[in-house]
Amino acid sequence: MTEMTEATRQVECTIPVPPVRDLLRSVAFYTESLDFTIDWMGQQKLACSVSRDGCSIMLLQMNPWKGPTWVWIGLRDDSLFEHFREKGVKVHQEPRNESWAYEMKFEDIDGNILWLGTEPKQDVPVAP
Repeated sequence: MTEMTEATRQVECTIPVPPVRDLLRSVAFYTESLDFTIDWMGQQKLACSVSRDGCSIMLLQMNPWKGPTWVWIGLRDDSLFEHFREKGVKVHQEPRNESWAYEMKFEDIDGNILWLGTEPKQDVPVAP
C-alpha cells in the first residue's frame, strides 16, 4: 500500500447528497432545526449545499423522490443528541452504545436518516 501524502492525495472530500421532495422546505429544516448554514443554492433552486462546523451536506430535489438515504455525522461529543431533540427533530433511534460508536439517529422532513455518532462510551454497556 502506498503512503498517502498531500502530493499523492486525489480525493479532496466526500459530501453526502440526500434526496429531498421540496428544496426550500428542506433548507428551512436544516437551517432552523439543525442550525446548518446555506453555502450556496442553484439558480433553479433544485440543489443546495448546507454546512455545520465546516462539514457539508448537499440537498438535491428529486421528482419523483427516490429516498430515503442515510448520512453518517461523526461528532466529538453527544451534545447534539439533546440539542436536536430539543428542536423537535424526529428521533429514529434513541442513543445506544455500540462497539463502533455511541449513536443516535434522527429523521429529516423527508425521512432521510441523520446517523450521529461519537466514540463508544466506556461507562455504558454495549447494546446487545
